Amino acid sequence: MRGVFLDTLTMKLEELDTSALESSLDQWEFFATTSPAQTAERIANADVVITNKVVLDRDLIESAPGLKLICVCATGTNNIDLDAAAAKNIPVKNVAGYTGTSLAQHTLALILALATRWHQYHEDVRDGRWSQSPVFCRLDYPVMELDGKTLGIIGYGDLGSKVARLGEALGMRILIADSFTGESKPGRVPLEQLQRESDVVSLHCPLTEQTDQLVNPAFLSSMKKSAFLINTARGGLVDEKALAHSLKSGEIAGAALDVLSVEPPPQNHPLLVDNIPNLLITPHNAWISRESRQRLLDGVVANITATLKP
Repeated sequence: MRGVFLDTLTMKLEELDTSALESSLDQWEFFATTSPAQTAERIANADVVITNKVVLDRDLIESAPGLKLICVCATGTNNIDLDAAAAKNIPVKNVAGYTGTSLAQHTLALILALATRWHQYHEDVRDGRWSQSPVFCRLDYPVMELDGKTLGIIGYGDLGSKVARLGEALGMRILIADSFTGESKPGRVPLEQLQRESDVVSLHCPLTEQTDQLVNPAFLSSMKKSAFLINTARGGLVDEKALAHSLKSGEIAGAALDVLSVEPPPQNHPLLVDNIPNLLITPHNAWISRESRQRLLDGVVANITATLKP
């Protein structure tokens, strides 16, 4: 049995225990990255293919006659033509639940950064403005105490629930948006109420037809002027041009994002071309703790074993 891992650079395997993966099949080939032009050749003789973001479309899947399993080294499977795989009876296995602790920690860090404005004060120190201050402290940027404020969670699965618990530990009131499936659950509130009452809105829902550009001009205009938006879910949830306008005009007080609609983003991305006030962007690394990546890799191995071993 031969396996191919197409984009190991997304995992930094040298930091992880790969012994179980290496022993799961007779032979492995590991590639740091794989371009579209290289994919067909690399999977041609494979029994198992692991991909994080490399696309496997119908033509590629049909070009690999021995393919028995596709493992997505992530939760989302949007880079795989699932219909083509099903037509050839090729299972497609993803891994869920591996990143909750890491992502929740990162989300909390983004909320705290916006609330305390530490990143701006840090820059002031580095630029010498504190050294030039006539008094012992600086009070240039407003700081928000989170105790007693309202944290609105949109998407209340494993990730959203972990973030809610961290918010509660800070003394925040928690609002949970109604499910997009239409299923009524106790303790949840209409989305419009969450937008109106939340001091921090944190996105943890999947990107679907219903949630595509969920955060649009109407959504932003319904938020408090003092509110923050946090997105550690999917970039496509946010109308990025509308967010840029909202931040520049002071319609909301700040935003912190770990994801963008195009990754890596082009230099002319609407959130990168201007000096937008109180905007923080991290490069899709809320999930990347070593522990999280090890859980992900272990999940891939478990999928291989469960699917191919008798």
